[in-house]
Amino acid sequence: MPKTGSAQINGATRICAVYGFPVAHSASPAMHNAAFEKLKLNWRYIACEVELKKLAEAITGAKAMNFIGLNLTVPHKLLAVEMVDQLDISAKVWGAVNTIKFERDADGRIRAVGFNTDADAISKSLCEDLKIELNGAKVLLLGAGGAGRTAALRLASENVSEIFLVNRTFSKILELQKEIQQKFPSVYVGLNYPTSSDVKIDLVINATSLGLKPEDPSPLDENQFSLKQTRAVYDMIYRPAETKLLKAAKKAKCKTANGLGMLLHQGAKAFEIWTGKPAPLAVMRAALKKNIYGR
Repeated sequence: MPKTGSAQINGATRICAVYGFPVAHSASPAMHNAAFEKLKLNWRYIACEVELKKLAEAITGAKAMNFIGLNLTVPHKLLAVEMVDQLDISAKVWGAVNTIKFERDADGRIRAVGFNTDADAISKSLCEDLKIELNGAKVLLLGAGGAGRTAALRLASENVSEIFLVNRTFSKILELQKEIQQKFPSVYVGLNYPTSSDVKIDLVINATSLGLKPEDPSPLDENQFSLKQTRAVYDMIYRPAETKLLKAAKKAKCKTANGLGMLLHQGAKAFEIWTGKPAPLAVMRAALKKNIYGR
């Protein structure tokens, strides 16, 4: 079989894709195509810009075209829960779908199975990149969309002591608060920023899309919360590699990390779901660093 890095796409080439809106910033194609080449698979991974209202149609189209699977990014992870044929336990537990595998059932029909690989990825990245001890930690989480909701539930499962939820739409954090309190009653869930400037937070996480564009404001309202109140800041955005939030956090002498580690680990798990083979983690990490940092 020809090497995927140099051979032209042919009739035997299998396709995986990431759907998002926007999606031009995605480094997932670089990561996965490097992994496919390493394993000598005649597969390709592409990025497709898909509007939210066309997501169901796009998933059906990928199924019809015999795609291997999909990744989903902003803003598709929550809505996709209702669009797949079956949910893996990971998607049921964390309530969002970021990975889809197309597989044939006993009758030969193709079904879309939804997985969540984000939850494990965020906890791995926080431990590796920031050396954060999640047990007993106090967290300020910005964003309650698909990635934010998954992160909140995962952090609660790791026995953080307090989570403060901030989101543009208040009803979302109210709903998420109720879910966390029901599943993890020992975790205190605050709505909005801590009310006292004396409150110290171990970790601030940005799970919003604010920071993808140069003109975006910071997702953190520093009139309500000072970065001097925290010791670490994690931004799920990885391109640009240093967002306005991370620049401000460095200036405030916080430990910082972007979302490269989370992208790596969620992608590696998706790769294993699709291929049934161990992910070449070192190859995938190197491809991401080259794509994002140019080295």
